[in-house]
Amino acid sequence: MCIGIPMRVAQTTGACAWCEGRSGRRLIDLTLVGRQPQGTWILAFLDSAREVLSEERAGQINSALDALIAASAGDIAGLDGFFPDLAGREPMLPEHLRKKGA
Repeated sequence: MCIGIPMRVAQTTGACAWCEGRSGRRLIDLTLVGRQPQGTWILAFLDSAREVLSEERAGQINSALDALIAASAGDIAGLDGFFPDLAGREPMLPEHLRKKGA
């Protein structure tokens, strides 16, 4: 399984950039998203940027990754705290996965 990791552009060098995130500092290929200014958040898969992120979305993804680590360690008691954007409501399936007429 390949998991996207939010990373922040630290220094651009041509079609690549040195980016920093939870996996440390890595050289990321920016070919698919184009050259990005310093401070931009990107979603990196296997050292390639696939998407430009807002700071809020990068935080949500990092929080979900923290929840995955906690669940893998057997700590499931506080998983709801990793998803404050879902507080007070049940998650909904995306439109294309919902039953027709439901």
